[in-house]
Amino acid sequence: MSDESDGDADRDDRASDEGDFESVVATVRDRIDPDADERSQLRSVADRLLERAESAATERCPDADVVQVGSTARNTWISGDRDIDIFVRFPPDLDRATLERYGLAVGHETLPEGHEEYAEHPYVKGTVEGFDVDVVPCFRLESATEIRSAVDRTPFHTRYLQERLDDDLADDVRLAKQFLKGIGAYGSDLRTRGFSGYLTELLVLEYGGFRSLLEAAADWQPPVELDPEEHGRARETASPSSASRDDDADLPFDDPLVVIDPTDPERNVAAVCAAENVARFQHYAREFLAEPQIEHFEPDTPEPIDATDLREHVDRRGTRPVAIRFDAPDLVEDQLYPQLRKSLTGVTDGLDDRGFDVFRAAAFADETAVLFVELAVAERPAVERHSGPPVHVREHAEGFYEAYADDPDAYGPFVESDRYVTERPREFTTARAFLESDRLFDVGLGAHVETALEDEYDVLIGDAVTELLPEFGADLAAYFDPDP
Repeated sequence: MSDESDGDADRDDRASDEGDFESVVATVRDRIDPDADERSQLRSVADRLLERAESAATERCPDADVVQVGSTARNTWISGDRDIDIFVRFPPDLDRATLERYGLAVGHETLPEGHEEYAEHPYVKGTVEGFDVDVVPCFRLESATEIRSAVDRTPFHTRYLQERLDDDLADDVRLAKQFLKGIGAYGSDLRTRGFSGYLTELLVLEYGGFRSLLEAAADWQPPVELDPEEHGRARETASPSSASRDDDADLPFDDPLVVIDPTDPERNVAAVCAAENVARFQHYAREFLAEPQIEHFEPDTPEPIDATDLREHVDRRGTRPVAIRFDAPDLVEDQLYPQLRKSLTGVTDGLDDRGFDVFRAAAFADETAVLFVELAVAERPAVERHSGPPVHVREHAEGFYEAYADDPDAYGPFVESDRYVTERPREFTTARAFLESDRLFDVGLGAHVETALEDEYDVLIGDAVTELLPEFGADLAAYFDPDP
């Protein structure tokens, strides 16, 4: 084939890809864009609630006002996401206790059948005509750098984006959100540790659209640093994710994705976004650009695995599964999952340190919680090698020798190369023995997880892990059939 023919073929392929991309995107838009009736209903309910909230707020504090925030205020919500967020702003000279008291009173008048919940401070949540409504008090400030709590930032975010997102960009934000949902990387909750709505909106705005965002993400080389308002602070100021002490204030952000908050130069909007979700987005951006498919926008929940398939996976892999099962602590997910991750790291480190080589591990939670660990080695010899210092390091070498020379259960010490070595009895010869011992509580466990384990827990090994299937069949299906 001639070079000219090759060029024609390449152009045809690009035209085909372009057509596929636009066709898929058009189909997805039809599914996720709110129609006129949905927009009208939302506007009617929101206006009525805003009027009710403002009346209740100014009755208590004449200088108060109310604003609608979030995706429904910014025209970036996906059809069916029925959230209305109302922020009641009080003047900054009001003390926090009074703000909380007024805020709850306004919330209850706005949502008579609502209930109280708590983030950094209490707020009222309820349902009106099928819409989930939050009424949240905050301070009305001149700058986001003056915030007293995280919620004080939100009105600044809404105003910033309302001034910059036109209808076309808002449509592309919806596409980006649905794409991230489809690949399992959307949500800033501490279970997902993915892309928040605000972060997604900033990324679409920064790159000028959905497709250009995908094209850029496909070539990201983390750490990626974006500074929409050119604050120049990405490498100069500390991220809440990387610095928590006053003397860390000059540390740079150290997250894989850094997007400086345009309203607050000291904050990385992407701080919660885990490295694996950045990588996941890159993988699927490349995959979608190469072969656009609607499936990329559709979350895939695996069918629960059954006992036969689970045993076949374990036999094929030649590993030894072990699980610690206990009653899940009564915590919200943003508190529970960090503790589960910390506990899983502690347990896997404890197993590795004792020679039970951890192959892979995961944590699951529902009514019960599970630390699931797959071991390459589940049993060890009765003795373990313990190397001492070089013989020529006299003081330490003599101390090591004397410690083991009269130990009737130890072999040696003897010299190997230039060091003393002894072979001493191993504390635990099986993973079960370690996991059922008090030494389990010496590893780094989350505080509430440790309390739950102190009450009661089960250790399941080998075929016994099939007992997890009624509650965690889908989680184990995903574990044994992993994808990006």
